[in-house]
Amino acid sequence: MSVFTVFADVVDQLADLLQPLFGAAAAAAAIVLFTALVRLLVHPLSRASARGQKARTALQPKIAELRRKHAKDPEKLQKAVLELHTEEKVSPLSGCLPGLLQLPAFFLLYHLFSSPRIGGESNGLLDHRLLAAPLGGRWADALGSGGVFGAAGLVYLGLFVVVAAVAAFNYRRTKRTMAAGSALPVGEGEQVPGLGAVTTAMPFLSFATLFTVAVVPLAAALYVVTSTAWSAVERAVLYR
Repeated sequence: MSVFTVFADVVDQLADLLQPLFGAAAAAAAIVLFTALVRLLVHPLSRASARGQKARTALQPKIAELRRKHAKDPEKLQKAVLELHTEEKVSPLSGCLPGLLQLPAFFLLYHLFSSPRIGGESNGLLDHRLLAAPLGGRWADALGSGGVFGAAGLVYLGLFVVVAAVAAFNYRRTKRTMAAGSALPVGEGEQVPGLGAVTTAMPFLSFATLFTVAVVPLAAALYVVTSTAWSAVERAVLYR
């Protein structure tokens, strides 16, 4: 029995449990519940990441001193900053771990709702819908069957609105955090190789979710939307 067969059974069982409450949308509700369970599992890492961010903020005065000391030697500056992070047991990239650990769950859903057959049998999960939109369908399918304002298209418009609202919230919050100095300044020598570019792009990353929702199966899009909204709330609480 493959991991995909086991996962399909899990989604089916969750859908059966939620059927009395959500009816035809039980499978979609099961995906949202599954996403919440995944986020609960990685929440301790998110808390650790928040502590790491606060620790990195506390290092800013020392990093500023290193920047003045090695202003003419970017290579020495990078080395000194890395040594400082090592001495203080602070990882400059620890915030990436919670997101990376969610990738297997996302790809499981992507495969599960992209495959016509699972374990040699017809994939019954593809028959499930969220309102008028099939969980195995994509935005392009919705556009082809009824257009932007068709029954399935409206489901995607609703998801886009949620993602755009969360992205705007994250954008404003990240810009405020960077302005306050918790993010690394750009143009004064990267503290960690490549990190300056990541920091510059960070405020815009949430908007990339719109593209993801548009091209993946609806089930995977639900995972992305739920996880993104969870992250926004979680970060607002942990970084307050």
